[in-house]
Amino acid sequence: MKKIGLLYGIEKRFPETVLKLINSIGKGKVLAEPVKLGPSLVDAKSEYELIFDLVSNEVPFYRSLLKHFALNNIKIVNNPFFSSEDDEFLHNSVAKAQGLPVPKTVILPSKEHPYGTSSDTFQNLIYPVDWEKVFEYIGFPAMIKPNFFSILHNSYKIYNKNEFFAAYNNTGNLPMVLQEFIQYDSYYRCFVIGKKETKIIDYNPLKPLHLRYNAESSSISKELEKKIIEYSIKISTLFDFDFNAMEFAVKDEKLFIIDFLNQAPTVESNFLKEETFDWIVKTTANMLIEKAEQKEGSPNHIFAKKI
Repeated sequence: MKKIGLLYGIEKRFPETVLKLINSIGKGKVLAEPVKLGPSLVDAKSEYELIFDLVSNEVPFYRSLLKHFALNNIKIVNNPFFSSEDDEFLHNSVAKAQGLPVPKTVILPSKEHPYGTSSDTFQNLIYPVDWEKVFEYIGFPAMIKPNFFSILHNSYKIYNKNEFFAAYNNTGNLPMVLQEFIQYDSYYRCFVIGKKETKIIDYNPLKPLHLRYNAESSSISKELEKKIIEYSIKISTLFDFDFNAMEFAVKDEKLFIIDFLNQAPTVESNFLKEETFDWIVKTTANMLIEKAEQKEGSPNHIFAKKI
């Protein structure tokens, strides 16, 4: 029997519904259960054929163990090596190199010195920063957000220089990204499962979390729909994400990629239409079963393949 382990945190309804469905349709050949992890030896093995990870982005201990399991031919969704590349500026750079549409973006040095450093550490940093050049390139309004995932800091929409510095001065030692704000006509989140199945949903990132998914779907042209699907599959494949949610803004029928990788998007039954929640659950369960039943383990990274 193949075993699938689910690793999750505060959001329980989605993973537990996936777990129940896998056990219902696995027909005794595939079993799903929550993963339990503790102190582990360096040669520790896993009893699971596959682990579905929804929380290691918040728990570095889990992330290290998942990389270890990946090196030992345990299938991990998502790839723990690439999901570590939580780098907003890198994502935009990769997309730009692929000819994909992104807003104007600038990475900023942290307001404060990183822990353990001083002014002497920054011999090569251009200082003072030419803020006028940055503002002239990006324009206002703009978004300022952490370059790396931070549970303590959010993104902020700013309308002028004063608002920028009010936000930036409170970011501590986090490197931040300043990005052109697209005054969008419409905004979408696209779930990508198994690098092939997609679901486009109306979404508003500026609303409170429980109101972001729009119950009423707006119309979207076939051309834009095709591009969203194409770009979503391309990026998810590039970063080896089998469970992902990307975000897109549309202005004057022009598409912009806003968010590239989200290994743990909100999939809350109270926020989504029932049919959408059911689709995500069913498609995810089928994808996990399919991957678990693949005959050979598939190393999640070139490093794992070399070893």
